[in-house]
Amino acid sequence: MTDIADVEVIAPNFKQRLSGVTSTIIQLVPVQNRLGQKVATLGPGLPNSLPRIGYADLLRLWKRPRNGHKRVWHARRNNEMLAGLVLRDLLRMPLKILFTSASQRRHTRWTKALIARVDAVVATSARTAAYLDVENSVVMHGIDTARFFPPADKAAAKQAVGLDPERKIAGCFGRVRRQKGTDLFVDTMIALLPGRPDWIAIVAGRATASHAAFETELRERVAKAGLSDRILFVGEHTNINDWYRALDLFVAPQRWEGFGLTPLEAMATAVPVVATDVGAFRELIVTGERETGVVIPADDLAAMTTAAGAFMDDPARLSAAGARALAHVTEKFSIEREARRLGEIYASLAQ
Repeated sequence: MTDIADVEVIAPNFKQRLSGVTSTIIQLVPVQNRLGQKVATLGPGLPNSLPRIGYADLLRLWKRPRNGHKRVWHARRNNEMLAGLVLRDLLRMPLKILFTSASQRRHTRWTKALIARVDAVVATSARTAAYLDVENSVVMHGIDTARFFPPADKAAAKQAVGLDPERKIAGCFGRVRRQKGTDLFVDTMIALLPGRPDWIAIVAGRATASHAAFETELRERVAKAGLSDRILFVGEHTNINDWYRALDLFVAPQRWEGFGLTPLEAMATAVPVVATDVGAFRELIVTGERETGVVIPADDLAAMTTAAGAFMDDPARLSAAGARALAHVTEKFSIEREARRLGEIYASLAQ
């Protein structure tokens, strides 16, 4: 446990099950502390390696941290906002409450009421900010460019994950379910691969029990097309960065997304992206003359097939877009950049 006297920012996580928000906390907090921000987590579902405080430490929040400023309570869910408001307003603890909103839909009255009482709001994208009725700052997520980076040897990277080094590889990573558009990717590859013998495709991710039948149906569809040896379901992997390094093209086929880090992870590995216009994808990907990828309408199989096929048939375009993607993410979407921007907000609130 971290000494509460040294904690200047509390990042609560009031959800046991792994989620995108939990993943954000797990990745961000170590970087924040490395940059000198004294952030500790609170709650279940987090690795013991993170700085953390216990619920008993909340009784010590009447006393300010060693620097004499107010602490920042950085909430990312409604129940975390509510807890911060109870501590600040009912128990009169010296806290400032920051809320990060990733929602791309109109908030309920309850959520609006909570947001109206916090001290500052962060939106994870311009699209998210458009759904807020209060002043906010846009701080987009970043990724760990020390983890996601291009391979020195693409063929060796493919061999490292058991794939054919002679083949080009298109990939789709994430939970296997309809919301994620896995079926759109599979149908796109069923349409494209027969005429492109130098390409294969992989689906990396798992289907939870409620989506197992969906995955089974997709596998049957692939088998019926005679492509079981070229459209591979490789399951979930903790070393997903190694699988990105094996790719030549990444497809993000989601029908809905809150933010979506997979295009950034792919681009950081110098892999161009075909992505649907959901989440923050349009704000992450550069299209046009300096393209790092292509953004297409959501749930549009024909557009996905056309866009992916155009990249697959143009090696020079594929290579150039990949190089620009790497430079783009390195400059604008490192996790250190996200952490520094949040640090500026913390400092402004605390003082």
